[in-house]
Amino acid sequence: MKPYSALIAVVSLSMVSGHTIFVQLVASGQTYPIKYGIRDPTYDGPQTDVSSKNMACNGPPNPTTPSDKIIPVTAGTNVTAVWRHTLESGANDVMDAGHKGPVMAYLKKVTDAKSDQGVGSGWFKIQEGGYSNGVWATNEVISNKGNHVIHIPDCIEDGQYLLRAEMVALHGARSVNGAQLYMECAQLNITGGTGKAKPTTYSIPGIYKSNDPGLLLDIYSLKSNFQYVIPGPPKFTC
Repeated sequence: MKPYSALIAVVSLSMVSGHTIFVQLVASGQTYPIKYGIRDPTYDGPQTDVSSKNMACNGPPNPTTPSDKIIPVTAGTNVTAVWRHTLESGANDVMDAGHKGPVMAYLKKVTDAKSDQGVGSGWFKIQEGGYSNGVWATNEVISNKGNHVIHIPDCIEDGQYLLRAEMVALHGARSVNGAQLYMECAQLNITGGTGKAKPTTYSIPGIYKSNDPGLLLDIYSLKSNFQYVIPGPPKFTC
C-alpha cells in the first residue's frame, strides 16, 4: 500500500473508532454519575457544520437526552469534564490518539438550565488549549484519562449556566467541514461569584467559520515554526 493510501486508511478507521462524549462532571470533589446534569447522546459522532444550531449543545445525528438535574458549582473552583469514547467506556478509552486538535470550554448564563437549548447569543469562552511543544490539547486530555480541567471564573454572576465542553479533531481538516467537533452541555448552578465582571458574549452558531485557520489545515504537514490559532473568541479572564 502506498504511504498516502495507508494514511487515508488510518484516518478513515479513526473516524469510526475515535469519537468521544463528555459523559460526566466532577465538581466540589464529587464525581457525578454518567449523564447526570448533562445532555448526552447515545451516539458518539461529531458535528462538522459550524453554521448548524447543533453546534451549541450537540444534536442530530447525535440526538441528546434531556436531564432534569442541575449540578451545583462554586465560582473560583475547577470542575472536570470527563470524556469517554462511549457512555460505557473506561478511562483507557477516551478518544483515538489520532484525533488531534484543540480543547475548549464555554459558559452561557440562562434562566433555566434544564430547558434552555443553548442556541444563540450569551456564550463566553473560559478555557482553551491548542498546540504546544508538539503536543495537541486533545492528547493531553487523553493522557489525563479523559479529564478536561476547567476553571470557573470567580468574578461572574451567580445563577444557572450551561457549560459547553468541546474537543476538536483535525485529522480530516484538510478540506472545508473536515474538522470534527465534539461537544455536550452540562447544567450548572454557580454560586459564590463576585458578579463584578460582564463578559463579552458571542453566539453559537457564529463563533466559528468553516475556513478559520484553526479548523482548516493539514496537521500532517506542519512546519517547524507552526503557530496554531485556536478557533473562537478570546478566552474570558476576570
